[in-house]
Parts: sequence; structure tokens; C-alpha cells
Amino acid sequence: MSLENYPLVRDWLHVKNGRLHLRTGKVDLGQRISTALMCIAAQELALPFDTIDIDPVRTDDSPDEGITSGSNSIEQSGAAQRLACATARQWAMTAAADALGVEVEALSLEDGQISHRGTNDRCDLLDLLVALPADLPVDAQAPAWVLNGPIPDAMPRGLRDMVEGRYVYVHDLERPGMLHARIVCPPKTDAKLAKLDPTVVTRLEEKGVHVIRDGAFLAIAGPQEWQVVRAASSLAAACVWDLGPELATGDIFQAMADRDAQRFSVVDGKPDPDAPLPPTLDAPAYTETFERPYTLHGALGPSAALATFSGGQLEILTHSQGIYFLRDSIADSLGMAPKDVVLEHVPGSGCYGHNAADDAAFEAALVAVALPETPILLKYTRSDEHGREPVGTAMAVRLEARLSAEGHIDAVWMEARGDTHRGRPRAGANRAGPARLAANAARDCDVPRFVPEPNMNRHAGLHRNLDPIYTFADKRMVKALVPDLPLRPSALRCLGAPANVLAIESMMDEQAVAADDDPIAFRIRHLSDPRDIAVLEKLRDVLALAGPCDGPDASGRGIAYAQYKNAMTRVGVAVDLSVTEVGAVALHHVHLVADAGRIVDADGLLAQLEGGVLQGASWALHERVTWGPQGRESLDWESYPVLRFDNVPTFDIHLIDAGHAPSVGAGEASPSPTVAAIANGIFAASGLRLRRMPFDADAVMQAALQA
Repeated sequence: MSLENYPLVRDWLHVKNGRLHLRTGKVDLGQRISTALMCIAAQELALPFDTIDIDPVRTDDSPDEGITSGSNSIEQSGAAQRLACATARQWAMTAAADALGVEVEALSLEDGQISHRGTNDRCDLLDLLVALPADLPVDAQAPAWVLNGPIPDAMPRGLRDMVEGRYVYVHDLERPGMLHARIVCPPKTDAKLAKLDPTVVTRLEEKGVHVIRDGAFLAIAGPQEWQVVRAASSLAAACVWDLGPELATGDIFQAMADRDAQRFSVVDGKPDPDAPLPPTLDAPAYTETFERPYTLHGALGPSAALATFSGGQLEILTHSQGIYFLRDSIADSLGMAPKDVVLEHVPGSGCYGHNAADDAAFEAALVAVALPETPILLKYTRSDEHGREPVGTAMAVRLEARLSAEGHIDAVWMEARGDTHRGRPRAGANRAGPARLAANAARDCDVPRFVPEPNMNRHAGLHRNLDPIYTFADKRMVKALVPDLPLRPSALRCLGAPANVLAIESMMDEQAVAADDDPIAFRIRHLSDPRDIAVLEKLRDVLALAGPCDGPDASGRGIAYAQYKNAMTRVGVAVDLSVTEVGAVALHHVHLVADAGRIVDADGLLAQLEGGVLQGASWALHERVTWGPQGRESLDWESYPVLRFDNVPTFDIHLIDAGHAPSVGAGEASPSPTVAAIANGIFAASGLRLRRMPFDADAVMQAALQA
């Protein structure tokens, strides 16, 4: 898709001031896509790593590659960048041959220099690439350069500045004449402002603080940040809110079961609206339901954005993952032409999904439009972030299985039920883009209420990884969208995969135990792809060397396997853990084997896999959004606990470098099997099967009482 829309080499790279500049539409959220792209260019052009830069990702300059999500960056931008660099290399070799009066075959390329073998004649590659024709198309068949191992000293982009405290995030930006801004966050997104004490507004404005109001949208702006923080607190105390209907506070999973749903048969990983719904199994040997609550993104830094409205042009610096879609939605919201709204990605808190970054960007824009010619740096508080950001939807996965006489699983029926994962502000019918920005629910504007539509793409939304990777003869799968549940949902890392993989891998583990079989051998017997099998065989070898699980309390080892979206990185994981007398789960060791195809940046791949394990462990053991009739209650780290340093396991990660295979996404590959492995490890340690996340101490003790 990237090359179809941007087919020229100049769309992807150029030389400036003696350095190679790469262009991409994928933003770096901490997943090291910048470093990976620089590695690809260094390999394909045989350039020193430190001669390569990445241009800022801007809507008025960069390739539009949509949203940075779904672990697609390497497959999309990385593949395009490789081919563009390979095409540029071929062109430069031909240009050098012409300049030196020799055949291309007589030339060598090393360390950025093209040399005539056996002579001192040479050309500088970057000097040649300055003259790269503007209309040179990318050769989709350009062969990869012969690689000689990993690029040495590939320091992750920006890492030194981060470690030394010099890295500039969007929160740290400063501009001459800049004002700081805060919003007054209502208890509920759709709350209406019934009354605002005018004396408080007057008093604040007399102190040089600006009060911005548009319907129920309220913000404060002023030159001193602490002054603005205090003013926002004063203004919030002066508000009387009409909260409208109370939020339903019953069992969310029962509510999902009771509601009518839009149900679709999922065939080969994709919903088919024309296919009949598959019936449940006759007399299944196994029937269970697995549940995941609402969860937050848990970004350690709240969202922020800097916006300036000058001369009819709006510029926004934001850490959003989808700056092109957001640009269009903001332009639509404000009645502006998209060309007059420019968004640039500036690093902030990585969110791995749709957190409050998009809302903060739009709200900074609203303040900037109200105060033209003035840079506005708007920051959320922790309470704003937890109370306002979209949540990952609660899900319930029903699974039935039928066994053959030999104990082989030959049929499964599954239904994944929950709200939408598509809450990002992107264009659609009925002004769907503006409708998905929180402030538009408060403003005096004609933006309609957002009505979600089911995601019908392959392995998307609720049905991500619903299709088991195993070779069951009879697979019956149903996607069931249940809209209008209490909280505002959107994309969260892995989408529906954690709940679906938890269901599948718990069932596989239970059947292996019932058959008194080795959990890895049992899985291998249900696989046919040699690469799937190789990952599990390698995991088995790793565990044999590691020895048995041995912890201070009741200890156990949980196994799980998954291939993200059945098409990306394969991960086999074993988690060694123990369960204390009060039900707390202590993580000890994680053994992991992964196949991500051709490895571009091994350190980056390891970091993604480790980070995914930690987030999966945090989901499994801690995370759950709570709310009351008048809004969310999980507004800080006490009411929304996450994994702490005292429960971080040691890691033993092994990468299978399938150099013959394309590189595939790994950013979301490890969280889901980690969740399942922890559930299976708790059973191995305690004999308790937990099927509702999180598996915290209360859940363990309750399961023990019911056992």
C-alpha cells in the first residue's frame, strides 16, 4: 500500500548536507521503528549508521501511511524503504560506472564508497545520490544487498539523550510567547455544563488567565504553568454539571450477554456478512467462557500537545499515532481545509493504541483558535488521562471444543463478544471522524453522536486471533459487536487478541492436562506449519536446559503459543511463577522463543518482546477500570494498579532468524501468549483455573474458595 501511493524513490529518501534523510509516515512511539529503518538503509546502501537521519513525520511533507498500529511498520514502511534504498543503490552503481568508465560488475560498495576494484578510483555514494532523479520509480523487484551480519554500533535513535535527560518530548516544548493550558475535565464525556459561577471567571481573567468556553468544553490558558494548574482547579470547583443518565454499574459481562449484538461468521480470519452463523457444537466435551475487563493504556506520562493558529493556518505538535486521520478530523471539526491544518509527530508517552493523545491535540487546537498568534502547550493531568482516554473494551469469549476418540481436538466453536475497537478519529459516514473526538461531545456544534460499525477486516478488532492457529478440522467462529456499553472504547494494543488467545491456549492446556500429555508436545501435534513447530521445539529445548520450575511458594510453569494475526511474529512462551498463601502471583522467569522472519534490529526486537511480556503480565495480574454511576473511578495508580518493578521476571529470549522470510511485525506479538501462559502457570502452581482477568490475589482466593 505504501509504495502504491508513493512510488518514487524521492518519496522515501533524499540527501541533504552530506547526510541521508529517510522519509516515513510511521511514527516512533518507542518501538524503535526509526532505528529499524535506519538499519535497513544502512544495510541496503552500505552506509555508516551515523550518516543517516529520519525526517520528522509531518502531514504536509511525509508519506501518508495511515496509522502507526497493528505491528505493520516494518512490513509497510520497512518494505518500502528497503526497495527505495535498493533502487537508489542500483542507480548510484550505474552512475558511478559511467563516471569511472567501467562496468558495474567491476565496482564494489563499502562504507559509503563505490570503488573500482584494484584501483584507487572511487565515488562517494551520498555525493551521487544528491543527483537522484526526482522521477525515479521504486523498483519493486530490486534485489536486497548481500548482508554481512548486523550493523555495528546501531545506537537506538535518541537513546543517549533519553538516558542523559536531554531528550525533548512534546511536554517539554517551549516557544516564545507560549501559554500553558489545562482542560476542566467533566465527570463524564457527555456531561453538560448546567452552571458556571461568573464571579470565578471574572476573578481569573483579572489575574491574566484566559478562560475558554465552547458549550461544556472548558479550558484555562496563562503564561505560568502552576498558575494555570491552580486556575483550572478553581474553575472546576465553580462548575455544576448535568451528568444525564447514570452509567450502568452492573456486571459488564452479564450486560454483554444480555444485549443484542451484531453477529457475523468469521471465515479464515475475516467476517463474512453473507455466510450463515455457524451452529454451536453438539455435545461438546469442553465449554468455557473467558473474560477481560475494560483496561487503560497506562501511559506513564499524560497526553499533551502544542498548537498555534496563525494567519489562518493551524499547526499542531502531537504524539498521536495517526496524524493524517487526526488532521482530517480536526479540520472537519473546525470547518477548515485539511491543507490549512498541519500535524507533526513529536515523541510523548508511547500509547500502543488510542489513548488521549488525539483528544489533547484537538483541545490544544481549540484553545489556539480562541487565542490566535499564540503557541498553546496543553497538558493533561493523570486524572484527565485516566478519566478521559478511550478504554480497551471489555470482552467475553465463549469456547466449545469436541474431541476425537484419540483425544485430538477436531472441532471448536468460538464467539468473541464486546464493544468496538475502532474509536480513532478517522473519516467515515455521518462525520465519524469529528464524532470520535471527546471535546465535540461537549461543544456547541452539529457533530452527531458516533455510532460504531463492525470492523470487517482480516484479524481485526474483536476477532483478532479468534481463528486458532492450530489445525482443527472444524473451526466455527463468530464475531459479536455489542455497542453502547458504559465506557467509551477504542484501540488498545493487540485489540481482541489477548482475550481470544487466553481462551484458545487455556483450552489447549486443559486438554493436555486431561490427556496427561506434555503441553508442548500436545500443541505440536495440532500444528502443521514447520515454522510454528520449530518455535515450540526450540522452546522445549530451552526449557530442558533451564530445568524445572522452582519457586519459594507453590510454583508452576505455564506454556502458551500464538502467531500474531496468524501472519506475523510467532511466539512460544513459558512463564515460571509461584502463588503465595494469600493468592498473590509472583513472576520468576520468562523463557521465550520468537520467529519474526528476517531480523532487522535484533536489540529492538528483543525490547519489543520484553515490553510486550511486561504489559501482558500487567493486564493478566492487575489492570481493570472501575466506574460508578457518575463516571470513572480509576483515576490514579492506586485505583488502577499496574505491574511494579518488584514483580518483573528475568528473561531468557531466543530469536529464530528466518533470514529467507520477510520481516514481520513484532510489537504486539508477545502480550497475548503471556496472558495465557500466566493463567496456565497459575493452574500448574495451584490447581486453580482462572478465566476472568485480572488474576489478582482476590481472584485467586475466590477461586480457591469455590474449588
